[in-house]
Amino acid sequence: VVSTQSTGSSGINAEYGDTPTAIRALKSVLSDSYTYLSAQKDVVNVRLLIQVAVYVTKILSVFGVVTGSDRIGFASAAEGSVSTDEVALPFVKALSEFRDEVRESARGLKAHDILTKCDNLRDNVLPELGVRLEDRELGEPAVFKIDDKETLLREKKQRQDEISRKEKEKAEKAAAREKAAREKLEKGKVSSLDMFRTDQYSAWDDQGLPTHNAKGAEVTQSQMKKLKKQQAVQDKLHKVYLQHISDLEI
Repeated sequence: VVSTQSTGSSGINAEYGDTPTAIRALKSVLSDSYTYLSAQKDVVNVRLLIQVAVYVTKILSVFGVVTGSDRIGFASAAEGSVSTDEVALPFVKALSEFRDEVRESARGLKAHDILTKCDNLRDNVLPELGVRLEDRELGEPAVFKIDDKETLLREKKQRQDEISRKEKEKAEKAAAREKAAREKLEKGKVSSLDMFRTDQYSAWDDQGLPTHNAKGAEVTQSQMKKLKKQQAVQDKLHKVYLQHISDLEI
């Protein structure tokens, strides 16, 4: 270490600069350190390794690679280094502005597949990267921010769950309507002229309305009124059924 310090310092002091010599000195001391660690698997001289680390950090700071006041290693964010968010924001801004332009062109061309891909970037790709992107009114640029990834993914799941719930509800309503339509057609198979020709009655008029019940008693006026209403409903159902059959034969 002492020998390397001497060589490295000499290289730096020579008009700042016999940089190749200084780099070779650093490489040498790091190589020797790794060799030492490999040989001493159980017990190592911690003070010696600290001395090496301090020296390497010092030389790297001379070259401007390391900033801050730490004796060992690179400076932390608290000491003024640029945060990840600050580094990412210009790129996110550029991406957001590019997406705005693509969306505007896609709307003009009615390119729905491209608009779908833009939505996928906003809803699925960027949240995985910790970026929140929200579209505003037509013609206004989208707003963006670096956000907590877990929060974004949780919100994404909530949106997906809500979409799934609505799709399930829609499918259930469609199935219920289809079932009701089938039952309606099934009920319409019987003609309104034949609907009352059962063992509940013993006589009917030319319209198929019962005039006497099974015991031979005449149907009362109030009963006849109800039967006419039921027959009118069945007549409509039967016409729908006949139309359905006709449509299938075309």
